[in-house]
Amino acid sequence: MALIVQKFGGTSVGTVERIEQVAEKVKKFRDGGDDIVVVVSAMSGETNRLIDLAKQISDQPVPRELDVMVSTGEQVTIALLAMALIKRGVPAVSYTGNQVRILTDSAHTKARILQIDAQRIQRDIKAGRVVVVAGFQGVDEKGNITTLGRGGSDTTGVALAAALKADECQIYTDVDGVYTTDPRVVAKAQRLDKITFEEMLEMASLGSKVLQIRAVEFAGKYSVPLRVLHSFQEGPGTLITLDEEESMEQPIISGIAFNRDEAKLTIRGVPDTPGVAFKILGPISAANVEVDMIVQNVAHDNTTDFTFTVHRNDYNNALQVLQSIANEMGAREVIGDTDIAKVSIVGVGMRSHAGVASRMFEALAKENINIQMISTSEIKVSVVIEEKYLELAVRALHTAFELDAPTAGNTAE
Repeated sequence: MALIVQKFGGTSVGTVERIEQVAEKVKKFRDGGDDIVVVVSAMSGETNRLIDLAKQISDQPVPRELDVMVSTGEQVTIALLAMALIKRGVPAVSYTGNQVRILTDSAHTKARILQIDAQRIQRDIKAGRVVVVAGFQGVDEKGNITTLGRGGSDTTGVALAAALKADECQIYTDVDGVYTTDPRVVAKAQRLDKITFEEMLEMASLGSKVLQIRAVEFAGKYSVPLRVLHSFQEGPGTLITLDEEESMEQPIISGIAFNRDEAKLTIRGVPDTPGVAFKILGPISAANVEVDMIVQNVAHDNTTDFTFTVHRNDYNNALQVLQSIANEMGAREVIGDTDIAKVSIVGVGMRSHAGVASRMFEALAKENINIQMISTSEIKVSVVIEEKYLELAVRALHTAFELDAPTAGNTAE
């Protein structure tokens, strides 16, 4: 008998029929003797519909009122799922974030969880009930409804699992686990049985869309075993864990992440003086633009070229700021490029293997793919390349690091 927190996303509860299927799955676990807490998102597309309604009233809705509005999406889903469970003879009760008392800060539309009062849920579990909780929402100290931002239901699920000291948090989605890379790009991508929190965090931050970064951070911080599963297909999924021992015996690289939403900016001919990086990046940061990779090259004439990447949505804003900086500093020119992408290899095995980066560079060179920027950490190497070569690069690296699924008739050694 185990205590399991199960989270189902918008596509998993997108219709009444799918909610009925989720109820069947929950009942199966319950009949097996497990205690179950379920966290659900709003029905697929509902949050966008509500936001669109708000924007018909105002181009910039007041964040507090927007939270009040969009939080209703999950309220519908929890009630429907509780009804479906009760219909099947499973005692169930639904709660909003406020009713559970998921306490957050007051940053509307992007609140962070501060504390969860688990007593109410624990009493229901002891009474034999399945508890269905609205994901994505909470309440601040003043009683205002708050939401956790896109993908916040994953964070709710992990936070509840931590508060309840659950045996496992299961994230049900439209994929059957975490893959070595996106199967839509590499047909031979393999599902991973296990991956470390550290690797998953890197994968999520570098472009993998399977899990939200905050949820992985939370799970790692509180050592919550996390499993990614398919909502409507049976299978073991992928377990995300602290344990590195088995991973060290697996391939050096666990996965390849990529991100198309990148843009590059360069300011050339800046005087090479102390504090130049701050003079450039300070105003960029003040404009609420997040910088990713940075490269600085000093020329023979005591000037420097400073290049950095930003999210493509921030490109125009960052370009305007950088042009203003260039005028103030007497820089030679500012250039930008939105036709780039970032490709990253990730794996804890890098810690004990030399030559991983050079192997990556060799694989790209064989395909005549030019590397524009490089960034490394203990368990990842990222490169910026032309976007048109992205899929070719991912396939080449997937093969070079022996991540391709074995073909029929062959077995992996």
